[in-house]
Amino acid sequence: MDRAGSSIASQTPEIVLHHLGSGAGGLSAGEAARRLAEFGPNRVEGVARQPGWWMLLREFGHFFAILLWVAALLAFFAAWREPGQGMFELGVAIVGVIVVNGCFSFWQAFRTERALLALQRLLPEQVDVRRDAGLRRVSVADLVPGDVILLAEGAKVPADCRVIESWGLRANLATLTGESLARAISAAPVPGDDLLRAGNLLFAGTLIVAGECTAVVFATGMRTEFGRIARLTQSTGDTASPLQREIERESRLVALLAVALGIVFFAIGWLIDLPFWINFTFAIGIIVANVPEGLLPTVTLALAMAAQRMAGRQALVRHLPAVETLGSATVIVTDKTGTLTLNQMSVRELFVAGRHHLGAERWPRADDLRLRTVARFCHSLKWHEGQAVGDPMEIALWAFAGDIPPFGERAAEIPFDAERRRMSVIWREPDGSGNLYCKGAPEALFGLCTHWLDGDQAREFDAAAQAVFRAGQEDMAARGLRVLALAWKGLASGETGGETGLVLCGLVGLEDPPRPEVREAMLRCHSAGIKVIMATGDHPQTAVAIAREIELVRSAGPQVITGEMLRAMSPAALQLALDAPEVIFARMTADQKMAVTQALQGKGEIVAVTGDGVNDAPALKAADIGIAMGLGGTDVAREAADIVLLDDHFATIVNAVEEGRAVFANIQKFLTYILTSNIPELLPYLASVLFGIPLPLTVIQILAVDLGTDMLPALALGAELPHPDVMNRPPRQRGERLLSWPLLARAYLFLGPLEATAALALFFSVLGSQGWVWGQALAVDDPLYRTATTACLVGIVLAQVANVFVCRHPREPFWRQPVLANRLLLGGIAAEIALLLAIVFTPLGQAVFGTAPLAASFWLLGAGLALLLASAEEARKAWCRRRERRLQLGR
Repeated sequence: MDRAGSSIASQTPEIVLHHLGSGAGGLSAGEAARRLAEFGPNRVEGVARQPGWWMLLREFGHFFAILLWVAALLAFFAAWREPGQGMFELGVAIVGVIVVNGCFSFWQAFRTERALLALQRLLPEQVDVRRDAGLRRVSVADLVPGDVILLAEGAKVPADCRVIESWGLRANLATLTGESLARAISAAPVPGDDLLRAGNLLFAGTLIVAGECTAVVFATGMRTEFGRIARLTQSTGDTASPLQREIERESRLVALLAVALGIVFFAIGWLIDLPFWINFTFAIGIIVANVPEGLLPTVTLALAMAAQRMAGRQALVRHLPAVETLGSATVIVTDKTGTLTLNQMSVRELFVAGRHHLGAERWPRADDLRLRTVARFCHSLKWHEGQAVGDPMEIALWAFAGDIPPFGERAAEIPFDAERRRMSVIWREPDGSGNLYCKGAPEALFGLCTHWLDGDQAREFDAAAQAVFRAGQEDMAARGLRVLALAWKGLASGETGGETGLVLCGLVGLEDPPRPEVREAMLRCHSAGIKVIMATGDHPQTAVAIAREIELVRSAGPQVITGEMLRAMSPAALQLALDAPEVIFARMTADQKMAVTQALQGKGEIVAVTGDGVNDAPALKAADIGIAMGLGGTDVAREAADIVLLDDHFATIVNAVEEGRAVFANIQKFLTYILTSNIPELLPYLASVLFGIPLPLTVIQILAVDLGTDMLPALALGAELPHPDVMNRPPRQRGERLLSWPLLARAYLFLGPLEATAALALFFSVLGSQGWVWGQALAVDDPLYRTATTACLVGIVLAQVANVFVCRHPREPFWRQPVLANRLLLGGIAAEIALLLAIVFTPLGQAVFGTAPLAASFWLLGAGLALLLASAEEARKAWCRRRERRLQLGR
């Protein structure tokens, strides 16, 4: 807020109206029209949405898509130079992969945006304004600085305003400040520079929960605090997710590897005097064969299925890469109100007759009947369709009191006032006698009380009694409770209701209680190695008390940093403070929450930030993963987030972390699976060129594996459920690679060569069974050649069937993984076998893929070789497990 805002808070209402060129009767219609032309409509500009056509085109322009486009162009070039080798069909298939994947990703994003729009809540459209000394109802968009508006209980504040008159006014500013309690607002000048804490200002987007007021508008549209935060959010650039960075790195690595192999084999061909164009076409084939065409759709579909599972667990994913990012989060910066707590005030504790009691709902006891009577009848609530409407604190007191019959009729109210810090209600019997019920801050009521209730006995409220009650107040306040004193006095017929000579009934401690499932979720975070930091606009004592109750804090002395302390810190000091194992931020502002997020990122952390208010949006946008509330959140927060919680539960975040961790592991599983088949697709080319044998596998048959038989099993690996101990391990290291050297070694140096051996063994078995001799050339349409290549294809696919089982876990044996836990896996294998049978035995499959029927003996040989591959991999895993155990024992 600027200095003008500061001066508005510290000046009297008369001076404020004068400086804004207005008066008690408001502006004239002509002046309002002139100012509307100057300042513009009272509208916060939304985040500029990209047009649909641009969102669609963007899906075809990321690095891996470009890599596939280049592969397709090379395939078309090779088809032009050497027709009939299957290169044209390969190019068409790669283009199809790009188009299908791009359209699917676009549809996923489009569908999520539509679901998000369904959550939006509109701001009020009209407001009562004084114009030309009269009252009229105008559109909120037509408000201008200087307009005098009238607001009452239940109204949303349409612009930033300075209150000039108030009657029992309380406002909920949680969307901007994060405070869980409504704040009393008055017209009195307020010194100081912290405008969000000023007790005479109302801000756009906040809510009037009690009372009414007259206020003058001093900021509209993007000049409001709401607009300032929206602009801060829009100026924060999008952050690439760890998965996006990994996919880009992997794409570059795959491209480099494919080109390097192409150059190497071109050089080999040149050394053995192959004709240039044959050699060049052969090198292109090597490059294209090493581009995993199925990787992009498999990654996309795996993320989409994880997003779908997360939606079933009440987390709506707006951006698919966010699924995995959440799984790699090392720190969660969470709001308190509404996320860790219910955002519903309730009575936690009583201090009655000098003793503490729990405030459970029940029929009144003898010693607190009078206190509950005050709680039931001292309020300014309204009723709508049988439901109490008003200040959440008053609703909590009314509900806590239980069903107590009224004594007479409500006769008068002395409204709450920020100066008095109390309110009173008078009830009268038909004979004129009655009762005055009063509630307020203990320090405001203690001086008005002459007695205190001990059961049904009134005792003198002397210094000793005051000390007892003050100790009770301090004890409850130290545990984060909002403490109110409740008092009463009887009124004789005709007696005025003065707030003196009261009888203190007791103290009430209220809280916004934690959600029931949060404590268990916090324990899961601890076991998963995720650091949780609370960042709230609430009081430090309240924040620490809640943190202890949910076990976010376990030590005696957590690091508690207030917004004022944070303003005095240098960036280096903040980063050092974040080294503390337990950190709580209280009285935070929007830019400070973003500063904390960026400081954590500067320390190498992957940061997830939760929030529901307008004040949370900049931090949500700056975080690696922003998580907004779907039920209680604001539109601005949801627009800035990557994930929207449909139930607003913190426990849902932990469930989503579990799903996200599974995604990274699953991607590595199917990467191992699909990269393994690259070797038996590549070695036949090499063997054909170096040893002069017929090409064991045609390009179109390679395509049948990459985009046909491999697809569904790979997708099934991407749909594996989280491992039971996934939340008992720390987050993966930031430097851990998706395509790591151990993964490449396992796929390219162990599983791949085994598959290639099995495939070539079948190929040569068929040739040998028909008397083929070394060096004998075979025509492409020769039945023997077609049968031999079919055998090679069958060998690869059957080996991949075994491979999909051993890839389900990098260390554990496959028989420990329950097959029925992933029904898609069985379906994928069934589809893989069915497709292979169709390619081998149907006329259409034989015509398209150049295959021929294969005898049962070769199928049995292929199955046996596949079992050998599985046995070898399980032996390798067993050796790795024994080695790990020996290393652990050696420590």
